[in-house]
Amino acid sequence: MQWITHKFGGSSLADADCIRHVAALLLERDDPAQAVVVSAMAGTTDELVTITGQAASGQPGWPERLTKLEQRHLDTAANLLDDEEILAATRSRLEAIFKDLRQLLASLELMGTAPIEAVELISGLGEVMSAELLTARCHQVGAEAVFIDAREILRTRPTALMTAVDWQASGELLSDLRARQPANRYVITGFVCRRDDGRISTLGRNGSDYSGTIFGRLFNADAIHIWSNVDGLLSADPNQVPQAQLLDHLSYREAFELAYFGARVIHPQALSPALEANIPVFLRNTFKPENNGTRIDSAGHPEPPVKGISGVRDMALVTIEGAGMIGVPGTAERVFSALHRADISVTMISQGSSEHSICMVVPGSEAERTCRLLEEAFEREMRHGLVQRIFSLPDIRVLAIVGEGMAGTPGVAARLFSSLARAGVNVRAIAQGASERNISVAVDEVDAQRALKAIHAGFYLSEQTLSIGLIGPGQVGRTLLEQIEQTRQRLFEQGHLDLRLSAIATSKYMRLSDTGGHIDDHAPLGDGDEPLNFDRLADHVDDGHMPHAVIIDCTASDAVADQYATWLERGIHVITPNKHAGSGDLERYRDIRQLASSGSARWRYEATVGAGLPVIQTLRDLLDTGDRILRIDGIFSGTLAWLFNRYQPGMSFGALVAEARGAGYTEPDPRDDLSGTDVARKLVILAREMGLEIGLDDIEVESLCPEELADKSIDEFMAALPDYDDQMAGRISEASTAGRVLRYVASLDDNGHAAVRLESLRGDHAFAHLALTDNVVAFTTERYRDNPLIVQGPGAGPEVTAAGVFADLLRVAAHLGARL
Repeated sequence: MQWITHKFGGSSLADADCIRHVAALLLERDDPAQAVVVSAMAGTTDELVTITGQAASGQPGWPERLTKLEQRHLDTAANLLDDEEILAATRSRLEAIFKDLRQLLASLELMGTAPIEAVELISGLGEVMSAELLTARCHQVGAEAVFIDAREILRTRPTALMTAVDWQASGELLSDLRARQPANRYVITGFVCRRDDGRISTLGRNGSDYSGTIFGRLFNADAIHIWSNVDGLLSADPNQVPQAQLLDHLSYREAFELAYFGARVIHPQALSPALEANIPVFLRNTFKPENNGTRIDSAGHPEPPVKGISGVRDMALVTIEGAGMIGVPGTAERVFSALHRADISVTMISQGSSEHSICMVVPGSEAERTCRLLEEAFEREMRHGLVQRIFSLPDIRVLAIVGEGMAGTPGVAARLFSSLARAGVNVRAIAQGASERNISVAVDEVDAQRALKAIHAGFYLSEQTLSIGLIGPGQVGRTLLEQIEQTRQRLFEQGHLDLRLSAIATSKYMRLSDTGGHIDDHAPLGDGDEPLNFDRLADHVDDGHMPHAVIIDCTASDAVADQYATWLERGIHVITPNKHAGSGDLERYRDIRQLASSGSARWRYEATVGAGLPVIQTLRDLLDTGDRILRIDGIFSGTLAWLFNRYQPGMSFGALVAEARGAGYTEPDPRDDLSGTDVARKLVILAREMGLEIGLDDIEVESLCPEELADKSIDEFMAALPDYDDQMAGRISEASTAGRVLRYVASLDDNGHAAVRLESLRGDHAFAHLALTDNVVAFTTERYRDNPLIVQGPGAGPEVTAAGVFADLLRVAAHLGARL
């Protein structure tokens, strides 16, 4: 007969509804035969141990607690069982257990102590009662089920490492029972056993899972299913890494490593019987039986190379160092012999090839004793200066990456340490075995959660996953979001570039994604969103769940530009069409440039000058290849280009400005365009790119905004502007009569002389015949002295500006390794 072993944890049997669900789950399966191992109902074992302690110490109140626990089990039986005969028999067995238990506890109260034999007997009664309840439920629905008390089958003996099973004796006892009571479903108590001397005992904490695999081996099962309230083994602790992913297939050795380093769901020793008998183990969710969970077997699966990241906290790093240790045989043996004699477990060992020092990770509670023992063991060497010092560092966590596929896969360690470096985590010690199945690092506890998130992101997300925060979802910002959404899937499929919008912010509000998620809701922000907080926004965008963080500033705010240095310093890339940082305060500009050039984060600002045109990139290419810039001339305002391409004698200049505003070619306040300040800012940015440290005050700017209208509201300004048409009419008439055109031109030479003004240009000038909103830049250089290098194209409008910002984002991604 083909047996399938099922083990159900306490959360799966927490109450009558859960037990009813478990029985239905078992009956719905098509297993040929089932060996079902159960834990106690959730919380029962802890309560039994507490009551035992209270009784033995003479504390009042234990009888009442025992009565409450008894009533819980009796109520469960009543809720679970409708058949009066089955209910009466089950109640009778439960009441008998509690009657004997009450007498035993009263004896312990008289004795004033609780021998270990009594504690183990009492702590295992919860499993007996839950097995009785599940068996009765099976009988209630007409299904076959035979109750087995594992204390009558399982024979064990304690060893230094674990509780060992007497397989021969246990197998013979099980065979005898099956011969006397043949069945295709047995319900078995987990956790409990008998020692080889006949004394009732337990398998220790987490012993129920161990029972499950033990009986899996005893029944020679085809598979062992361990059911709990989680979906399976995850790639990391979901409480610390919300993006932890379900591992669908592991080898026994991978599971051993992860379980040892703190992975929940299964205890390391629980896998031993399955490994020895080569039985696959499935970790599954009782309440989601349709999910396959995690399979653990001898083969495992090579992908992904790193299966999971786990850790052990509350540790300390102890180091012994000294020149007298170099080349001296037996030093390590003396260290670990001293600790072995003191029964101190060493979690991790690291020693450099120089043999100058040995460091080891021990439980934090043992750090002081470890140092004292080593000082005693090396007292002579310390006295003679051969060992300089023995010291400990507290608050250490050991993190381990585990995976069979790491063996022979180049770059795994590189990815681990680059992930930690990006997160700013210092590694105290490193260890890796020759099998390459595990790489362990010791880090400070204060850095541990950040390190765990960074490592997980490094291995479980695309290396080119970018967490994006967008500030300023106006015309350009909204258009950028649309462009990102339109291309996200293609970029991921073609270049493994994973763009995730983590935050959107206005001047007042911000909207944050779920951890590691992507914001799909681009609706206008308002009272339903959080108030804007720059620090919280940056912390969310750069929370360590994703390998890289980018903040895109699509505002025209100087206050946002003030944040750039802070963001760059913490490793957040900054991309912007905002001209304030590049043209504003010179000291701030120097700080930003220095951080961008010396740190890991990039500052990209191509769209500040030519929207989508490669103006700054062209200038950088010229400078980086050794050319010398003699002068730069250009039309840098798409708004003003549109106006003067359209403006003809007889037209109202004020009406033309209103038309441009209605078409979205101007700023909300057209004075921002007409004043020339915007163009002057662009010229400052180019000058500083050339190495000229100038500011706005160094540029001669001709404003096209009448001074009398400077303080008016926008509506008042727009209404009054046509009254000043005569000033501009005279200039356009004069230029037209001479066969010339008016263009608003910015000029800069290599001496730093800079001007922005309305010029009358010949009809054959390169700037005379442009498309409506074109920007144009002419670079006169040593190489392009006689025939300047021209960059020309649309320089206004949300689509091209957003495209320029998007191009900068892709350049950052390419720098990070995206294959675009």
